[in-house]
Amino acid sequence: MNDFQPSYFFDLNPFAYPELFADCQYVWEAIQKLPSFFENYASYEIRTEIPTGAHIVNPESIFIGKGTIIEPGAYIRGPCVIGSHCIIRHGAYIRGSFVCGDHCVIGHDTEIKTAIFLNHVHAAHFAYVGDCILGNRVNLGAGTKCANLRFDHQPIVIQDSHQEIETGLKKLGAMMGDGSQTGCNAVVLPGTCIGREVQINAGVTIGGNIPSYHFVASPAKPLIRKCK
Repeated sequence: MNDFQPSYFFDLNPFAYPELFADCQYVWEAIQKLPSFFENYASYEIRTEIPTGAHIVNPESIFIGKGTIIEPGAYIRGPCVIGSHCIIRHGAYIRGSFVCGDHCVIGHDTEIKTAIFLNHVHAAHFAYVGDCILGNRVNLGAGTKCANLRFDHQPIVIQDSHQEIETGLKKLGAMMGDGSQTGCNAVVLPGTCIGREVQINAGVTIGGNIPSYHFVASPAKPLIRKCK
């Protein structure tokens, strides 16, 4: 895959904030636009009921759309924009710098920071999503971890068979195209680019660039033998 433009990954027409991707040569540049996006956002308002027991930090820099359900025990810190008809479940941990479209689910023990979700994204169970962009209808299986930092703390380099691109970013997670999904306990390495409608099997550790419409399975077969 040698096309890293947003159009390769996403249909932006249904998304409320396509300006995040305007003039981006590379899809991950939208992450770098988040600070200015929040600084210039003019409609911070919480348009849904916040129950007792939910933790809302910096509410003056939070937008939550109509019909979104916030369960007791959820933690949301601004700056943050969450669309309409989402579900933020008990134990969800949203650490700020997060833009979320409509009809998304952020579940128990899911941690999110510096990320963009388009519409109908599900990160419903025990996920970590840092410095990532998830496209329409992306589903993360329970326990999926999207790593965003190299062991040596060096900037993330994006590579494929045609080029090597220095992002200049020390933290960069996954870019997942529309309709892609991971199985339970998948691990996505820093700077992984995943096209549209990709299926990643349970328990797989994946990195690099995965073209659209592919299935990724572990090459190792489990050893099954009698104990006695």
